[in-house]
Amino acid sequence: MGALLPKRWAKRAVTRNTIKRQIFAVAEQFESRLAHFAYVVRLRCAMDRAHFVSASSNAMKAALREEISALFTQGVTRIPATRHA
Repeated sequence: MGALLPKRWAKRAVTRNTIKRQIFAVAEQFESRLAHFAYVVRLRCAMDRAHFVSASSNAMKAALREEISALFTQGVTRIPATRHA
């Protein structure tokens, strides 16, 4: 699993790192249900500094986890699991 975030989505490095950590944490929860593919996680909106004042606030982490969990749930239902030999 890899995560890549452009500066246009999160200007501060600490915010980009927080987003990446949230992606990895949620991916770990879904690991057993995901087929063995390469995945690209694309968030739907930028992290607005006016809304999330702190670069790694609990509110931002909760919003990220919610969106990322929804994306992974959608991915799990769309991609059939592969059979392991």
